Amino acid sequence: MADAALRLKSLVEQLLGVPLPVRIRAWDGSQAGPPDAPALVVRNRRAVRRLLWKPGELGLARAWVAGDLEIEGDLYQALDLMAELVWERGEDARTLVQALRDPKVRAAARGLVKIAGLPLPPAPPREEVRRARAHLHTKRTDRRAISHHYDVGNDFYEIVLGPSMVYSCAYWPAPDATLEQAQRDKLDLVCRKLGLTAGQRLLDVGCGWGSMALHAAREYGVRVVGITLSQEQAAYARKRAADEGLTDLVEIRVQDYRDVADGPYDAISSIGMAEHVGADRYLEYAENLYRLLRPGGRLLNHQIGRRPQRDESSYNVDEFIDAYVFPDGELAPVGTTVTQLERAGFEVRDVEAIREHYGLTLRRWVANLEADWARAVRLAGAGRARVWRLYMAACALSFERNRIGVNQVLVVRTPEGGASGMPLRARTWGG
Repeated sequence: MADAALRLKSLVEQLLGVPLPVRIRAWDGSQAGPPDAPALVVRNRRAVRRLLWKPGELGLARAWVAGDLEIEGDLYQALDLMAELVWERGEDARTLVQALRDPKVRAAARGLVKIAGLPLPPAPPREEVRRARAHLHTKRTDRRAISHHYDVGNDFYEIVLGPSMVYSCAYWPAPDATLEQAQRDKLDLVCRKLGLTAGQRLLDVGCGWGSMALHAAREYGVRVVGITLSQEQAAYARKRAADEGLTDLVEIRVQDYRDVADGPYDAISSIGMAEHVGADRYLEYAENLYRLLRPGGRLLNHQIGRRPQRDESSYNVDEFIDAYVFPDGELAPVGTTVTQLERAGFEVRDVEAIREHYGLTLRRWVANLEADWARAVRLAGAGRARVWRLYMAACALSFERNRIGVNQVLVVRTPEGGASGMPLRARTWGG
């Protein structure tokens, strides 16, 4: 009799102590749970073993990346329904031990072990980053982390990002605008906030595939140095600059921000890069950029932020993101970021929260990936494509639900005399 789904549902609900909000469809064809809800498809017993050996987010992620778990129906709805069970329970090892003292919970765990079969833990998918040490953020470890995320293949990123090749939050004039228009509007917003004019020098930290550098050079006539730790990004950006005839204005380097020594620059843009810096290195990052700016120069720091915690020492990096997406990435509350920039000597002139814009951006990226799924799998592999689909969809919901946000912080290296060079009504973003 095909009853694996019903048994799984019953045992998991005993373990969690709450009803499952999604349907389960098991490897034997059986189904159980709310008929109108998305289905969590458990393709084999190996998926159960993964969850037993690593309960919670990482076990689910391993099963998803390996193809042992699928979601049938609306991916966003399924993730939203499961968020409270997986991401928001806040359970640690002590809580798990306490739960296992309950005879009913122990019985449920034994039942899952029986269903799972052989007790040996499956090997993690090859896409998982394996590290033995904590987040060091040395030049070497940062280079490896960036390579893991960005050296996936430029063709793959062309599918996800579209023609703009901008891998950061767009700035939407309306929800139904094109992704390309919204990304162009974001690049232009950064240029206007920086007050760029022809002949100035701009340093673009974490330049990606060169979109900001090219836009600033083409539209504002500035000379740009773009730096990245990704060889693939640098090669792509250099070719774009050559194709547009902008090599006299745009220089792309494979270089760590700590090694830039040819200041001063009139302006610095850092768009979606500071998340890689790490809490222990953030003041060093801010001080380096301060040093590279001329007096009166502006820095635009575009950065994802998280909600503050009552006890900041309890902050832990998201397991799935750390293992599969952004190794060593760390998020900080916007207040912490502002404080560190001020400690480095900057005057903070404007903070703009654009959280909703990232939800729109991520949903477009997911749609791009899904629309060309077969080619994405050929280019990057099924596991990698599954990683990107899950992380972008989950992040879209996190931005929409205010679990994380994104902020543009404009700061100035204000001279001792106090003349910031900012317009009286800065939000017009004139020169």
